Amino acid sequence: MKNKQSKIDSKKRSPLKNKPLRYAGKSIDEQIDKLINDNAVLYLVISLLSIAIAGFEWIRFYINNPPSPKMMTFLAFVVILFSYYKIKKISREVKRLKLGREGERVVGEHLDMLREKGYKIFHDIVGENFNIDHVIISTKGIFVIETKTFSKPNDKDARIHFNGREITVDRQKLSNNYIDQATASSKWLRNLLKESTGKEFPIKPGIVFPGWFIETTEEGKKSSCWVLNPRALPQYIENEKTSITMEDASLASYHLSRYIRAIEEEKSKTP
Repeated sequence: MKNKQSKIDSKKRSPLKNKPLRYAGKSIDEQIDKLINDNAVLYLVISLLSIAIAGFEWIRFYINNPPSPKMMTFLAFVVILFSYYKIKKISREVKRLKLGREGERVVGEHLDMLREKGYKIFHDIVGENFNIDHVIISTKGIFVIETKTFSKPNDKDARIHFNGREITVDRQKLSNNYIDQATASSKWLRNLLKESTGKEFPIKPGIVFPGWFIETTEEGKKSSCWVLNPRALPQYIENEKTSITMEDASLASYHLSRYIRAIEEEKSKTP
């Protein structure tokens, strides 16, 4: 009966023709899983093994066997101390990644407002050693959005300022890599779509900071890269002039979704 059932099961296949597209924050989920499963668990196992060995030596000591547990206890202490340091470090990194993941999901919720109006929304597009957090495609153009989420001080009302060249928090300059990253991502996507469709699409980069109030100068508003609170993003996009046809928006969406699925298929084959 079991053999017959296994033969029936072997003839079955998934009813899904295409795998689902990536969700917001998937790359961060993968990083968190790797930190916990590949790193933290290893140090935890080493610590438990050291305790077991030391305990075994103490048992031998109390039943008058010659070996002394002192050396093994010292080694166990060193291993546990080292593992504690490593797990603490991983814990801080996981906390940072979780904050970033929540930020990307919050932005995804704001973008769902645009999805209801016919905009195509893509999350977590994997590139060459980087990923794009969100891509929006519509007749208003194509928008590459990077999400940056970090903690705010409790004792003051800190704000982000953007003058078109620099992003600062209370006069402290944030990394210019934020703007460079968003700009580079938009160029990469432009090249990807040009290679697959033969057309060059207008692509606007943007950076959003969930939970922060953004003060932008007139120069900042004219910048080639937006710096916004995600709540303002849907309105900014809707205020843009129509720049591509509905057919071209559908074409770009189709080729981007095909690329995403091809990457996911490739990853699933990697052992």
